[in-house]
Amino acid sequence: MLDVGLLLHKVEAAPPIDAVQAVAATLGEMIDARAASLLITDFTGRAVVRLTSEDRVDGARSHGIEQAETVPLPGTLYERVLRTQTAAVERLDDGGARMTVPVTDRGDAIGLLELDLPRYPTADEVADVVSAAHALAYVVISARRHTDVFEWGQRSTPFALAAEIQRRLLPASYTCEAGQFTLAGWLEPASQVGGDTFDYTLDRGTLHVSITDAVGHQVAAALVATLLVGALRNARRRGMDLAEQARYANDALAEHAAPGQFVTGQLMRVDLASGTAVVVNAGQTLPLRLRHGRVEEVPLQVEAPFGVVPGKEFVVQEFPLEPGDRIVFLTDGMLERNAASLDVAAALAASADLHPREVVHELGGAVLHATGGDLRDDATMVCLDWYGGPARGRTTEQGADPELASAPA
Repeated sequence: MLDVGLLLHKVEAAPPIDAVQAVAATLGEMIDARAASLLITDFTGRAVVRLTSEDRVDGARSHGIEQAETVPLPGTLYERVLRTQTAAVERLDDGGARMTVPVTDRGDAIGLLELDLPRYPTADEVADVVSAAHALAYVVISARRHTDVFEWGQRSTPFALAAEIQRRLLPASYTCEAGQFTLAGWLEPASQVGGDTFDYTLDRGTLHVSITDAVGHQVAAALVATLLVGALRNARRRGMDLAEQARYANDALAEHAAPGQFVTGQLMRVDLASGTAVVVNAGQTLPLRLRHGRVEEVPLQVEAPFGVVPGKEFVVQEFPLEPGDRIVFLTDGMLERNAASLDVAAALAASADLHPREVVHELGGAVLHATGGDLRDDATMVCLDWYGGPARGRTTEQGADPELASAPA
């Protein structure tokens, strides 16, 4: 059995920047690994990045002694492990083996742990490493609070200032698995950032979800988005109901934003005890629902965007929600003129068997393909799978629900 106490000691003893590598190295020593490394997911969602500060790596980006080697995912073993959330063991020509194990927390695919062994591991060793990789997810989450190295490593393309601001508005985790639902969000940024955001939070009995799109581009749009998201979070944390949150955010924009600046958006509140949902729709594209194999728009009353009418009272509408529903909220970047060849409804129907984490990645990739990579406006998506039933725990194996994992590509 692995010595968890020793692993935790290594975390506490090492500087934050070295904690993850210290745990990976200690884990490798415990099972006599010849090499151990962590690969974290790139912000594009289409690659993983191996971070190191040791030997020089050809083709790697560097920042001082830090190096980041980007490895594309499509068609690789890494992609299969991330999608299926299942460890893989490969025999090597020299009689050894390579283990690749997912590092995941509540369905959020943080990365992969890779170990090279001088022999083929036993079933117990594989199980121990899988458990340790799940613990490593919490080490990564903790270490990221104290250093920029992980954030730098995940950026295969440097961020402009507007993108930096926008990044701070998104939730810390893009995926959340729970007993009654699974949620995942994704943002494909335009070449000139368009001010899109998504957000969610889970209370004891309530799920809050939002998706917003600030008018304009670049820093001006990012600043308006900051004002709107900050107001929504402030209202939510002060205990306001959905109507009050919408009014508070609207008045904050009307008071503090420049004339002509506004934000479209949808706010959703799901009561987990009753399984009912309500929504405010402030000028946003209608959400799509996949139910019984059929995709259709959810009919909602569309009101003025936030910041247009000072003192406005927004209508809180019932949102029809049934167990088995898949709901996709999206911004109009998914429907821009240069994305006209993308049939979003058909793409959603084709993704019925995918985990919500994969659904938003697939839709993001589809809009990039449709625009030839020339995305004129941010394209943002939130996918909510609603299972319903009473409040309950979830079925989980080392950070992910095995019943939800996607099939191999």
